[in-house]
Amino acid sequence: MHIRKRAATGLISAVLVTGAMALTPSAYAAQRDGTSPTGAASCYGSAHSYSKPSGSYAYPTGTGHLTTTSNCSDINIKTNTNRYVQVCWLSTSTCQSDYTLTTAGQWTTVATNVLDGTDFFFWFRSDASSTGDWAA
Repeated sequence: MHIRKRAATGLISAVLVTGAMALTPSAYAAQRDGTSPTGAASCYGSAHSYSKPSGSYAYPTGTGHLTTTSNCSDINIKTNTNRYVQVCWLSTSTCQSDYTLTTAGQWTTVATNVLDGTDFFFWFRSDASSTGDWAA
């Protein structure tokens, strides 16, 4: 009877240790590269939809602007069609030197390491209408 009990206890211990070892590499990788599923979820989870009308290159149009938050460290956009887009900074009235090509239905980082509270707007290379989501 004691042999069966010890064998069962040993088997349970081996399963627990193996399971913990299997989880450790992915947890370590997430810490090492600074990403985690919850980090992406909080950034994209706070995304806003946009709808740029035809005839305009900017979103938002007019004197409107967008503001970065602590939810994301970058400015991201997910367009519903492939588009070239750049970020323009309200404080300096300047835009990035190059456009970034976005792929329809995929998140694209347009500007990295942007401070929280930075006011900006998107400038599209085309004046065609555009819809999608943005997160910053």
